[in-house]
Amino acid sequence: MKKKLSVLFSLILVFALLATLAACGGNGGTEPETEAPASEPAAESDLAAVKAKGKLVVGITEFEPMDFLKDGEWVGFDADVAKAFAEKLGVEVEFSVINWDSKVEELNGKTIDCVWNGMTLTDEVKSAMECSNAYCNNQQIVIVKADVADQYKTAEDCKDLQFAVESGSAGQEQAEANKFNFTEVLDQATALQEVEAGTCNAAIIDSLMAAAMVGEGTGYADLNYTVGLNDEEYGVGFRKGSDLAAELNAFFAESYKDGSLQKIAETYGVQASLIAQ
Repeated sequence: MKKKLSVLFSLILVFALLATLAACGGNGGTEPETEAPASEPAAESDLAAVKAKGKLVVGITEFEPMDFLKDGEWVGFDADVAKAFAEKLGVEVEFSVINWDSKVEELNGKTIDCVWNGMTLTDEVKSAMECSNAYCNNQQIVIVKADVADQYKTAEDCKDLQFAVESGSAGQEQAEANKFNFTEVLDQATALQEVEAGTCNAAIIDSLMAAAMVGEGTGYADLNYTVGLNDEEYGVGFRKGSDLAAELNAFFAESYKDGSLQKIAETYGVQASLIAQ
């Protein structure tokens, strides 16, 4: 009896399978097959996009001697090199003042094409952006009033100071690393203003900026720079995977070879910090 039931069950399965196949081809196979979805077109390169719109949008903050306003025009080492790069690409350059703490979001949102403003090549920056080769050496440096500068010769001497630092900057990273007390401000120029006004005891800014803006003969003659907190390098940031980074590296190499990069550096007094390309 068990054997007969097993045979019967097998026959039922066979008939069920045949019925299923018949249902699938019930219209005699005349119904067209569903086409596979077309693959997404390859993303347009950033280089091609910049050339198509006819301009390179550069994210900056006011930061002498790299990017600053003079007679209503953005000038500086970074600004002038960006203009030369845009000219090489055959496009105009447009400078856009950004919130430094939102630079990655600005890039990814495509409101800017690059961040070119004395940007320190930190691990965080390199993981979030496609970065150019390093082009300038720099330090984060402590700024205090000149009449007390001799009291602050080491990072340990600065432990009790209240610092002003640009939000999201390498200066803020150094303040956190040294466990300094600090207030976040819009940019490095504002950090200097805080020290000048006495609302903060000290600031941490880039050494290249300090050389141009702090000390005798500058707009902040009563301030001085003391402790260098680190050694670092500047680079230009693009969207992750952008082909503009390789294009800029080639431009850096060409401009260094023909001496034009050094000439621009000399104009703004940063030639000693320039990195060979």
